[in-house]
Amino acid sequence: MERIVETTAQRKKIHPQKFAMWVAICSIIMMFAGLTSAYIVRQSQGNWVYYTLPTIFWVSTGLIVLSSITMHMGVKAFKSRAMPRFKMLISITLLLGVAFGISQYIGFQQLYAGGIKIDGNPSESFLFIIAGLHLLHIAGGIIALLIVFFRAFRTNVKVYNATGLEIMATYWHFVDVLWIYLFVFFLANQ
Repeated sequence: MERIVETTAQRKKIHPQKFAMWVAICSIIMMFAGLTSAYIVRQSQGNWVYYTLPTIFWVSTGLIVLSSITMHMGVKAFKSRAMPRFKMLISITLLLGVAFGISQYIGFQQLYAGGIKIDGNPSESFLFIIAGLHLLHIAGGIIALLIVFFRAFRTNVKVYNATGLEIMATYWHFVDVLWIYLFVFFLANQ
């Protein structure tokens, strides 16, 4: 009887790397909460330029949501040992992540061409800094996706441990939700 209780208690423990990831996610949430709060406070002080986000940001939002879906399906495929499907889905997720980054770059070029610059009005600076920091987090996610991608296509796979993939997927879903929050925030404050 004691052995069963011990095993159940051990299963409830969180993996140390997953715990570290959640700590990192909490700190990123705090950073963006602080930045968006500062945005609101500064906006209420006046001297604020309002702008319209380019349509490409709607496209980029669709791309990152789609990439989150393919990531989820990829994790499920990995866990069921459907390796060809997993390889296809992780490849699509990587391509969608890169397409998100490219569409964001195009959107910021359009803003810049429209006179919205990082060294302009504080509203413009906030937009570039907040979205730029998000894009840096996306770049980190793409690097992690590249690692997962190359591991998926290596020939010698001896252990099918999903922990690293689950951590990557959690982070990817997080940056997806974070972008949706930021996008809605910017739309509401146009």
